[in-house]
Amino acid sequence: MKSHQSTQTMKPATAAKKLGVYLPATPAEFQEGVVSRAELSELQTNPPQWLQDLRHNGPHPRPVVAARLGVSIAGLARGGVTEPLTTEQIEALREDKPEWLEKERATQAEVRKENARIKEKKKAQED
Repeated sequence: MKSHQSTQTMKPATAAKKLGVYLPATPAEFQEGVVSRAELSELQTNPPQWLQDLRHNGPHPRPVVAARLGVSIAGLARGGVTEPLTTEQIEALREDKPEWLEKERATQAEVRKENARIKEKKKAQED
C-alpha cells in the first residue's frame, strides 16, 4: 500500500501570524492564496524583500507592537492603541513615554516577577 502525503496548507492569516506581520500590509498574491508549510518555511529562512520591509518598518500587528513596547496586548488596548503601528510610531511612543505606557510597563514587570516567583516555588516543591 502506497501512502502519499498531502501538502498541508494554511490560510494567509495564519501564515501572517506565524511570520509576525500584519496581513493587510502583505502583497495581494499572499493575501489571496494559501501557504504550504514548505512555502512558510522558505519565507522564514529566505524572506523576500517585502517581508523584510514589513518586519523592519511595519505596520506591525498588536502582538509585535506589545512586545516592542514591553506591555501586554490588553495593556495596549487600555492605552487606546487599537490600530497597527509602524516602527516609527513605536519609537515615537518610546520617546514620548506617555503615562499609560509607563504604567503598563510597570504592570508587565510585576506580572513577570510574580510568574518567576511562582515558577521558583513550584520548582522548590518538586525537589
